[in-house]
Amino acid sequence: MNHTDGAVVDVLQFLIIGIQRGTIYAMVAMGFNMIYNATGIINFAQGEFVVLGGLMMVTLTMAFHLPIAFAFLLTVIFVMIVGILMERLTINPVKQPTVLQLIIITIAVSIIIKGAAMCFWGKGSHYMLHFSGTVPFDFFGATIMPQTLWIFAIMLFVVAAYIIFFNYTMTGKCMRACAINRDAARLSGINDRKMVMLSFVLSAGIGAIAGIIITPIIQMDYARGAMLGLKGFGAAVLGGLGNSMGAVVAGVLLGILEALGGGYVSSHYMDAIALIILLVVLFVRPSGIFGSSAAMRLKEF
Repeated sequence: MNHTDGAVVDVLQFLIIGIQRGTIYAMVAMGFNMIYNATGIINFAQGEFVVLGGLMMVTLTMAFHLPIAFAFLLTVIFVMIVGILMERLTINPVKQPTVLQLIIITIAVSIIIKGAAMCFWGKGSHYMLHFSGTVPFDFFGATIMPQTLWIFAIMLFVVAAYIIFFNYTMTGKCMRACAINRDAARLSGINDRKMVMLSFVLSAGIGAIAGIIITPIIQMDYARGAMLGLKGFGAAVLGGLGNSMGAVVAGVLLGILEALGGGYVSSHYMDAIALIILLVVLFVRPSGIFGSSAAMRLKEF
């Protein structure tokens, strides 16, 4: 292999790593957008849903030795229940709240969940077996782990389910109506409170799936939610708040830029790259690269 071929393989490897990381950011961003569309707030506990998904999956598969498929289902249900409890106990009881009040509530919930996770699972990183072995595939000189293919496949499934739900089901259309004009939806007979609760349930489920599929590669610990949530928020802003398909593209793009920066600049700056991109977008184009005006509603508070 000559120098040119080696450089091409390096770029291909960084792209694979970037898409893998970006897929997780995209799923976290979709969770952000789901709640934002229903309530107009940013749920800063979204990263903790990812952590809970990963840690619960570790417990069920490594401690209780449950089959992966069954543990996957139980984990998603568990985190969805946490999402319901969060909405019922902290969001729903507040009457006529401001956007800022609701955001502060989500930050408080994030801290509580992080503390509970630390008490239950400890401060160490937790290892989980890959879904189908660890023998890598060769892809034009680059290597792809089987778990990476699982991540790509499950991401495509989540996006397809998201599109079908919001475009071809009555409940999904009701949620879209609430996102467009909540007052008009309420006057049309839609129970907007139930739509808000459902948004938390679905957001928690997506976060749990993200945590489950990424844990075999990165290992999970109680404190990882803050950075995952921040990068997911960056992807949501980059793609245009409220635009979930834009968030998918932006999340993958963010992961690729992060991987290339880590490979050609320094791995120490990988986290900083995501933050720098977020700051640049907020200053230069706060509506995101897809031109959605939804992000401008953040100025309400």
